[in-house]
Amino acid sequence: MIVSLKRLASLACLVVLCSQAAHAQTCLTSSQTCTNNGFYYSFWKDSPGTVQFCLQSGGRYTSNWSGINNWVGGKGWSTGARRVVSYSGTFNSPGNGYLSLYGWTTNPLVEYYIVDNWGTYRPPGGSGFMGTVTSDGGTYDVYRTQRVDAPSIIGDHQTFYQYWSVRQSKRTGGTITTGNHFDAWASYGMNLGSHNYQILATEGYQSNGSSDITVSEGSSSSSSSSSSSSGGGCSKSFTVRARGTAGGEQIRLRVNNTTVQTWTLGTAYQNYTASTTLSGGITVEYFNDSSGHDVQVDYIIVNGATRQSEAQSYNTGLYANGRCGGGSNSEWMHCNGAIGYGNTP
Repeated sequence: MIVSLKRLASLACLVVLCSQAAHAQTCLTSSQTCTNNGFYYSFWKDSPGTVQFCLQSGGRYTSNWSGINNWVGGKGWSTGARRVVSYSGTFNSPGNGYLSLYGWTTNPLVEYYIVDNWGTYRPPGGSGFMGTVTSDGGTYDVYRTQRVDAPSIIGDHQTFYQYWSVRQSKRTGGTITTGNHFDAWASYGMNLGSHNYQILATEGYQSNGSSDITVSEGSSSSSSSSSSSSGGGCSKSFTVRARGTAGGEQIRLRVNNTTVQTWTLGTAYQNYTASTTLSGGITVEYFNDSSGHDVQVDYIIVNGATRQSEAQSYNTGLYANGRCGGGSNSEWMHCNGAIGYGNTP
């Protein structure tokens, strides 16, 4: 995506959403990932603007967006692969939007797009052209671009490549043989790593639009019209950006009064990531205070949404008004204590 999170990763959903009837419609307005009717889905948005992303039966989803800065969502698989992806439906983006097979890898960190349709802007704008690949009845232009200090599935402030295959003529519907693109990219020195999720995605950037897409695995003549996700569960993703003043300070992420992960800090800001299926109150706790040691938590990201520490009213680790816990609305913890970041989505 243009402003990834995605970038991410992973995002999350409430367990109740995952247990709804197979043909029920579930419409989301906040960032989540989970499984629905045998398919993995990912939905991420930022502000301003509104998006209605609705999970339909099987591999179908619908979307409407208005005045959005950036959003991306779709259905597919929690683990990318060399698969044949079939899809059908409608895509309407009079402004800047894409319809693409979209995914991520790690080691190396790569965000990739196989773009079949777009609005007024043809991504990625003509820069980074590497060559072409012919697949599934069309020719795609191949590009490599780079994102610097950008959000990603392993946290913000990452530098990584984006790989693009952009069809020379637009279409909505057909098959995408991912292996053909992976092989072409490799021939241009564009190597992938370990696969993370892979979805047939709609994306909108500073635009309005809509889509109604149904995805499945296998060619259109295949007897298999759907595929199960290998994920099997829902989780919420967290990124904690923090540092210590001396090094060796320890913090832990807690959800619903349960420790999710513990980290030992250095003196430079780093992103610390974790995920959990727990729901409830979120805290970052400093627990090994000693002389000359303090902790600064810049922010946390919960399912792609940033929560700034200085915007939180609950901070028991801040030394103020002559005592520990004597203040609020700060990035700093000078004493053993915790910053509360509200509840999970």
